[in-house]
Amino acid sequence: MSQLQVIALSCERGGRPLFAPQSFTLSAGQAMQIEGDNGVGKTSLLRMVCGLAPAASGEVRWGGEAITEHRSTFLRDLLYLGHSLGLKDELSALENLHTASVLAGQWVSRDQALQALQTQGLASRANLPLRVLSQGQKRRVALARLQLSKARLWVLDEPFVALDSAAMQALQQVLQTHVQQGGMLLFTSHQSVNLGGVVQPWRLGA
Repeated sequence: MSQLQVIALSCERGGRPLFAPQSFTLSAGQAMQIEGDNGVGKTSLLRMVCGLAPAASGEVRWGGEAITEHRSTFLRDLLYLGHSLGLKDELSALENLHTASVLAGQWVSRDQALQALQTQGLASRANLPLRVLSQGQKRRVALARLQLSKARLWVLDEPFVALDSAAMQALQQVLQTHVQQGGMLLFTSHQSVNLGGVVQPWRLGA
């Protein structure tokens, strides 16, 4: 069974520690919300967990193996959504979903992609170029990837930003379903998130 282990992971900025070494474990069916003040290093921690930024010290393991040694295996099981949405403005919402799925090594049908966009309230904008959508709509296109993803570990940085109340409720349901089906979720959010009582808070500080 896959398990995420973060072992004494630390970060430095300008030669000074950004936060104290962090150690925690995330198993199937668990969700963890990283909390902390602005500037404390929440985004840096998530990027280090995903192997996207170097750590000053410590190690991240997936299934008991260091992600640096088995990176391809880890990446197949990972979906990361950061502040940069990873979308192409010249492509339509539908084309963006297909492209993201192909890059993840996964095939999805047009109907599956349309259903994901419909859940996000974007069915009528599926074929519009992304550049004409609002920032909130672009974020919902990115979030539609979650419904199509087969990755076991989702790492999301402020996924509720720029969403209205209806979109927030829809996203909470998607996240809750993922965890209930044995997935793992690591995320940051300034909002109060209701996932059926499965969220473990983790306070990040110096």
